[in-house]
Amino acid sequence: MNLSSLKPAEGSIKKRKRIGRGQGSGRGGTSTRGHKGAKSRSGYKQKIGFEGGQMPLQRRVPKFGFKNRNRVEFQPVNLSALQELADNGITEINLNVLVEYNLASKKDKVKILGDGEFNAKISITAHKFSKSAKTKIETLGGEVKALITEEQL
Repeated sequence: MNLSSLKPAEGSIKKRKRIGRGQGSGRGGTSTRGHKGAKSRSGYKQKIGFEGGQMPLQRRVPKFGFKNRNRVEFQPVNLSALQELADNGITEINLNVLVEYNLASKKDKVKILGDGEFNAKISITAHKFSKSAKTKIETLGGEVKALITEEQL
């Protein structure tokens, strides 16, 4: 075996017809682009969403509503889920505990909601609390620490 006997593996090179290489190639002249028109010219580029002059779908569909770019998304956690943690003997709940028990992720902002049965005296630290959750926790003698105030939102 030497350099002169090397050949590419069988099937690795596909034979394709080379276009735009003169009349003798069988694909000369217009090089399979047809006659005239934008697509036959070099440098042709179609705009995204162009539908050949027809009104594009993007402009046909009605637009309504509003998406606030500055919206703050909160991960909701119900008091019923916190009751389960309290039943396991946890007296102080903060973001690290919620992440540990897969109720939120590290980057989430957490809002405690007042849904479900709750009867534990615990200290809870979260970004936000609903009014019902706050009253339920405080009537049982628990402590509420909000990390975000209304002015910060």
